[in-house]
Amino acid sequence: MEVNDTLVQQLADLSRLEFSPEEKKEFTGDLQRMITFVEKLNELDTSHVKPLLHLTEDYNVFREDQVKPSISREEALQNAPAANEEYFKVPKIIKK
Repeated sequence: MEVNDTLVQQLADLSRLEFSPEEKKEFTGDLQRMITFVEKLNELDTSHVKPLLHLTEDYNVFREDQVKPSISREEALQNAPAANEEYFKVPKIIKK
């Protein structure tokens, strides 16, 4: 596949980008190198390679949820610039 000015302009239009003539020339070269690399990868025989779902053997490496003590509501609200007995008060930002 050959990258030309028309393709670069189409990609720029789709991505809502504007390129100067120098940037278009540089972008054309970059795209051509990427496509050449992918075409080179297509030459490899991958018929006996199983597809990977994960890059490592690790599965679900998350820790178990643990209930830990936290600060009370009163402690959380005591440093608030504006609060009532239950909630933080914040300025209204939605206008009707």
